[in-house]
Amino acid sequence: MKVSIITPSFNSEKTIEETIKSILNQTYKDIEYIIIDGGSRDKTLEIINKYKDKIAKIISEPDKGIYDAMNKGVKLATGEIVGILNSDDIYFDEYVIENIVKAFKENDIDCLWGDLVYFKDNTNKFIRIWKAGNYKPEIFKTGWVPPHPTFFVKKWVYEKYGYFRLDFPVAADYELMLRFLEKYKIKGYYLPKFLVKMRAGGNANKLKNIIKGNLE
Repeated sequence: MKVSIITPSFNSEKTIEETIKSILNQTYKDIEYIIIDGGSRDKTLEIINKYKDKIAKIISEPDKGIYDAMNKGVKLATGEIVGILNSDDIYFDEYVIENIVKAFKENDIDCLWGDLVYFKDNTNKFIRIWKAGNYKPEIFKTGWVPPHPTFFVKKWVYEKYGYFRLDFPVAADYELMLRFLEKYKIKGYYLPKFLVKMRAGGNANKLKNIIKGNLE
């Protein structure tokens, strides 16, 4: 069962190497790794090219933002399962993809999500834990949402139900998960394991973007 992992990046020289290593160090080896760069002007591409023999596809060109980059990656993906890991996030440990594939194989599901921790840059200190929990119909109305970096989806779901909407510049990941689970009722599964470490203070966590996302 091939897993495609997409990393969108833009001027990510400070963090992307750690992201790349967290994917290449996975115990599960049937991984197609795709990096979609927005035309970085720092050393991002120089770092990416150090690992180019282990990366299936590398594209660097201007785009319309992070969700446009994600869409490009998803459309290029040839794996049965698709996951997205941003260029400042890392997988929790080397067994993450192995555990995800095992869960897909053992359960009749179309998508999966798990737990996430926020960590402070340059430390191993966790400053917040996001326990996702199970999905129930209409739970999105209560404020529930799974952490998007832990969200893995069968490729056919994107092909049938659509990609990230670019008219939601901040909340497109939320809208996509809402659409897949609530509107089209794909079969989801909560894997109660930590899957991703996210740097605190990233763009998605800034107060103004949280407010804008809520408005969207």
